[in-house]
Amino acid sequence: MSVLLSDVKFFWESFITLVVITDPPGVVPVFLGMTANRPAAERKRLAWQAALVAFGVIVAFALFGQSILAYLGVEIPSLQAAGGLLLLLVALELLTGKSSDPAELETAKANVAFVPLGTPLLAGPGAIVATMLFVQRVGSIGSGIAFAIALIAVAVVLWLAMRFSGVILSVLRDSGVELLTRIAGLLLSAIAVQLIVDAVRALIRAGIG
Repeated sequence: MSVLLSDVKFFWESFITLVVITDPPGVVPVFLGMTANRPAAERKRLAWQAALVAFGVIVAFALFGQSILAYLGVEIPSLQAAGGLLLLLVALELLTGKSSDPAELETAKANVAFVPLGTPLLAGPGAIVATMLFVQRVGSIGSGIAFAIALIAVAVVLWLAMRFSGVILSVLRDSGVELLTRIAGLLLSAIAVQLIVDAVRALIRAGIG
């Protein structure tokens, strides 16, 4: 019984942590900013594709993350800094309105669900690092199953947030989405800079140590 309770606790701990990091409500304005001019059917397709890509990336790093980073000689802070730079580029596009350019959207149709939505926005450095840390705590079949269910649940929550973003779009209209996009770009740029700052601090501490 205590083992079952421990697995349930591990599920909720990993699920809540990853939901907070991936921030489904915060993804909605960014998703709308990149897909507002798309047909509703295409937005639905991009929603599940982005959630699936994020799930795949997180699972890949859960299974092979430590080995991949060790083979490449890459430290976790370096991965975090790279993700921060990528997010900063996305934030600048949202702030300047470049991502709202119809020609730009037409070019990015095949890629937006993969980059930047799937990664690094959803499956970003924070989610990847947290996943790798949780994997190190998996010590039994039960905890492994609990963690796998948590990853699936997080992907479903992300999909639902993007899937029903059309309701928000119908309420806010184009001008509201434009304003929300600019705000999202500002907040996303702050998150990106914080990721870079945290990575630099970690690298400095590692150098001093």
